[in-house]
Amino acid sequence: MSTELLKRGAFTIVALLISWVGLHIPLPGVDVTAWAAVFDMQSGGMLGQANALSGGAVRRLSILSLSITPYVTAAIILQVLAMVWRRLRALADDERGRIVVERWTLGITVLLALFQSYGVATALEGVGPVVAEPGLLFRVTTMLTLTAGTLFLVWLAGQMTARGLGNGLALIIAAGIVNLLPPAIAGLLELSRQGAIAPAVVPTVALVMAALIVLVVVAERSRRRLTVEFAERQVGTQTLPRQSVELAVKLNPAGLMPSYLASLLLTVVLIATTFAALFFEGSQWPNKIQGALGHPLLHLVVFAALIAFFTLLYTAFVCDPTAMAARLAAAGGTLPGIPPGEATASHLDSVISRTAGLGAAYLVVVMLLPDFLTGFFGLPIALGGTSILVLVCVVLDLAAEIRGYLGAG
Repeated sequence: MSTELLKRGAFTIVALLISWVGLHIPLPGVDVTAWAAVFDMQSGGMLGQANALSGGAVRRLSILSLSITPYVTAAIILQVLAMVWRRLRALADDERGRIVVERWTLGITVLLALFQSYGVATALEGVGPVVAEPGLLFRVTTMLTLTAGTLFLVWLAGQMTARGLGNGLALIIAAGIVNLLPPAIAGLLELSRQGAIAPAVVPTVALVMAALIVLVVVAERSRRRLTVEFAERQVGTQTLPRQSVELAVKLNPAGLMPSYLASLLLTVVLIATTFAALFFEGSQWPNKIQGALGHPLLHLVVFAALIAFFTLLYTAFVCDPTAMAARLAAAGGTLPGIPPGEATASHLDSVISRTAGLGAAYLVVVMLLPDFLTGFFGLPIALGGTSILVLVCVVLDLAAEIRGYLGAG
């Protein structure tokens, strides 16, 4: 076995253990037991999702309760801006520019973390006996602690990426999800034993989850392959022979981005309508919008439409057919039977659009089917499609990287 693989594997395990310890360090000035009781009564919706992505830190009121969510949100904001801001897009293509973008990301992360942690502090002060001594000192302490926790996780994730195995950010999220799996499964089995849910629910859920995992594995490894031919050409003093290569188009080039964007947009709408209800007293339209989005079926339909829209939009940005055709032409590459230039761009656009359509349908199924199952069977646990997608993708990436080190060894 490769010595480098052992070193990186050991570093990854130690880093994950450090993050796990952080999950169990409570915020100063709070009654964790009182908050756990409140959380258990209101653990559905966005609160439950936040707890799942943080590895249970929200329920424990840990110093890592914000997890790396502010950093992920900041990165998404900059990626969206890059779609419409050419200068930012150019920075991301340059080594020095990427350093600048990373600094911007960290700056936005700090602002978001401070804003969210202030909201957490004020919300906790309004929840019964959770905060022993509410006031300015508690709010400042909470803001600094939670923001520092997020920045620590971002730093730790960077170290894991550089010195460990896989992507550090994805590993931290995946480790948090895995941390909650055993109690969730045990709780579901206990409910079945007590007769609180039908006996057929557990095997049904297990079969559906297994099918979704298989679907994610197949979809994430699927590629639409196009043959590109290069004629014999002169490069410097060398003559490169005629050759053919494959251009692979991923079924899901957008990854988790559409789901994050859809959730972010719905959250912004809910916040905006809340403020609108305060400013426009007596107006019913903010309450109607919130009520409509709160309806389970309508929420799923809107969420599905947003995921599909953002999948197509992000794919069009990442896989620009015109830019791809221009790069092929510059390198002397052509698609068999397709003239270079506009014809190649049109063909690539057709292929990418059909592939993105399949990818959008795949994401909608993976993201919404677990929520549908939870609502249909009335399960008291969160079965998130995001969790499934993150776990499977992390395992696939780790397996590929480990195979690379084993092959090199």
